[in-house]
Amino acid sequence: MTKKTIRKAACLKQVIEYYKHSHAKKEFVPGKSLVQYAGRVYNEKDMSAMVSAVLDFWLTYGEYAMQFEKLFARFHGVENAILTNSGSSANLLAISALLARNLKNGLNPQDEVITPALTFPTTVAPIVQNNLVPVFLDCEVETLNIDVTYLKKALSPRTKAVCIPHTLGNPCNMAAITDFCRKHHLFLIEDTCDALGSKYGKKLVGTFGDLGTFSFYPAHHITLGEGGAVITANPQLAQVLRCLRDWGRTCSTHCTSCRYADKRDGHCAFRFSQKGSHAMPRDYDKRYVFSYIGYNLKPLDIQAALGIEQLKKFPSFKRKRIDNFNSLYKGLLRYREFLILPRNERHAEPVWFAFPITVRKNKWFNRKELVLFLERKKIETRMIFAGNVLRQPGFRHIRHRSIGVLKNSDYVMEQSFFIGVYPGLGDTQIKYILEQFNQFFKEKALA
Repeated sequence: MTKKTIRKAACLKQVIEYYKHSHAKKEFVPGKSLVQYAGRVYNEKDMSAMVSAVLDFWLTYGEYAMQFEKLFARFHGVENAILTNSGSSANLLAISALLARNLKNGLNPQDEVITPALTFPTTVAPIVQNNLVPVFLDCEVETLNIDVTYLKKALSPRTKAVCIPHTLGNPCNMAAITDFCRKHHLFLIEDTCDALGSKYGKKLVGTFGDLGTFSFYPAHHITLGEGGAVITANPQLAQVLRCLRDWGRTCSTHCTSCRYADKRDGHCAFRFSQKGSHAMPRDYDKRYVFSYIGYNLKPLDIQAALGIEQLKKFPSFKRKRIDNFNSLYKGLLRYREFLILPRNERHAEPVWFAFPITVRKNKWFNRKELVLFLERKKIETRMIFAGNVLRQPGFRHIRHRSIGVLKNSDYVMEQSFFIGVYPGLGDTQIKYILEQFNQFFKEKALA
């Protein structure tokens, strides 16, 4: 071992000691400890990986990021994963890539994209930002996903794509959606930011469409602090995605995916040899050739180092999310007269992001009363993202089409909320949540 390696090992040993003394899990005290709806779940290995990356001091996208991309692509059984700095950036890249000028049957400004009204804002924002027209469909109250019976009604000569989120980790009806897209030659983008590891049939969501997007914000299934990714099996789309992410730059001199790259070190023999452009000097450095009007949406290597460790933990994270969801579902079944509980498609295997609850309209209580009761008991709640996004101030005046009156999206916006199932919640916290629901219904003389 070199002196450098020995010093690094000593430093990481101290990190482990620091974690044990400063980040030990605190005892849960019912009524005093906060029951979060989500949060980061980590151990000394995550912290050590991040410090190791810092000690290497490669501050931007680098070896850790490339390794994470390979692992994430392999997890989904696809060739390409493009790491970004957020899930919102992943959505922006995915939509933007479909407007690439050399993409076969690509989108053009004013083309239409079918998407649900019940959604997160940055599922819709890239559609608007790219001068496309969102066509909003209503949702199903129990699944919170797009109502596929409206797909045919949404179709027009300008329809070019469908962009659907798997809400709260609950897979959409992918049989109907993929059949519709295939029949009408539409691109399909899956917003899988809430649904890492969820399946429809035997297939992971995010792999049905042309593009799948993911988020690694601390609330999600794994975290990189901030971060996101786009996956695709289409090599042309992958090239465009990387280009758009990296300022619109055509290529770099360390690109092992390029057919001209030296497979030993990734360096390009044609770095200073331009072809096919009369406007560019023939000896211009390829690192400074820009084929698209792009962005800078790259992540940091320190984030990817954390992501590699988080991926290792995902099987246990998945099991705990499913167990917590099932325990809450079983405990709340007795209140079905007052609460609409979530339902998944017959062929779906959700890895739930959270536990959604819809309060049936009744004469004894409303959503606000229940939510305030839970919050007073230190149980965090959240709304179903933006609700009907067209009622949000920033989206009221966008150009769009709506199919029908979106009554279910409005109902969810007015009656629904969610609580947590994330793997940081143990059996004690889940038991406490159910006890407080029981207490609420007893106080209302409904239990």
